[in-house]
Amino acid sequence: MSGLGYTLPAVVAVVAVVALELAVLRTGLFGKIEYWISMGIVVAFQVIVDGWLTKLSAPIVVYNEHHSTGVRFPWDIPVEDFLFGWAMVTAVLLLWEKQRPRRDGGGECR
Repeated sequence: MSGLGYTLPAVVAVVAVVALELAVLRTGLFGKIEYWISMGIVVAFQVIVDGWLTKLSAPIVVYNEHHSTGVRFPWDIPVEDFLFGWAMVTAVLLLWEKQRPRRDGGGECR
């Protein structure tokens, strides 16, 4: 792990998305079971697709191991891919949730 070309931006992306939710957007998304179920679905498909794309026996996408932790799980998926994936999907869901019309107690949109 001589460099952090993939790892550092992946970690920064996660921290930035969490900070965006907690300090700015405050949608409450992290407390919703629907969010966590959707993330489970996303990860399941990410494992299938990313596992196929990054399998070391016949990679379609090749990572420079000097720019990552070198940790691959499950199968041959670089762990940084999960961080980037989480940050990207969560950022989109947060922005979607923020712009969605809210209903007051009487069922009317505000």
